[in-house]
Amino acid sequence: MRARRMAPIMTSALYSSWRYPVSVTELTPWFEERGSGPTLLALHPGNTDSRSLEPLLAELGGYRRILVDRPGHGRSRDVQGEWRFDDMADCIADVIAPSVTEPVHIFGWSDGAVVGLALTLRHPHLVRSLVFGGAAFHRDGWLTGVLDGEPPAFLADAYAEVSPDGGEHWPVVVRKAHELHQREPTYTVEHLHELRVPTLILVGDDDEVRFDHLLAMFNAVPDAELAVVPRATHGLIVEKPELVARLIREFHAEEKSDGLAPIRRAEPGS
Repeated sequence: MRARRMAPIMTSALYSSWRYPVSVTELTPWFEERGSGPTLLALHPGNTDSRSLEPLLAELGGYRRILVDRPGHGRSRDVQGEWRFDDMADCIADVIAPSVTEPVHIFGWSDGAVVGLALTLRHPHLVRSLVFGGAAFHRDGWLTGVLDGEPPAFLADAYAEVSPDGGEHWPVVVRKAHELHQREPTYTVEHLHELRVPTLILVGDDDEVRFDHLLAMFNAVPDAELAVVPRATHGLIVEKPELVARLIREFHAEEKSDGLAPIRRAEPGS
């Protein structure tokens, strides 16, 4: 699985900046709720859709899981105009707000993590915690060359299977994703200081993100945890879904230990 960044979702506040090729009703993103328990919003990688999360979701029974295919991905129509991560976050907020009565846990992978970060910064009242997986908070955090080249053919085939825009729209999606990643994300450590929810930074040890970049994030987020999974790549969520699910559950646990000899989490003066 190759996760290359993603697309937006529609909100009434953005009607002036998005140009609609079809009616607003037809542009309602595909979304689904399943299960019961604490609410977990799962945000898929780019150039794919929520189907890519199925191996992980199968390990996360006991959660009420909300899935959204962002426009231009999976079962959701594309929109005209460029894609922006902040717009995506605003649109996701519109999608979930009517169905949640309290803040939700967020899990995002690759571009989904960037959308989750934007959602947490822009709509903090909706967010209980954030798992930021396999992603960079600034475009400079990606390893050199990982955003170059064409997505693999199987992603085009998967898109054509379900897209209401048809397989012929795939080149447009690829172009928009490429243009997005030339510009964004551009969050800074100052933005990260503003996070007010527990945040788990999750990455494979052979992933596409620079470790120094993630360490800067770990040091900047007020309540951060860091998990580097050995022998894992950018495909971690399908390589080791049981382990990822365990890390998510432990991250969400009400009672957690800071260990026997904490340093970063030591009480002041201890």
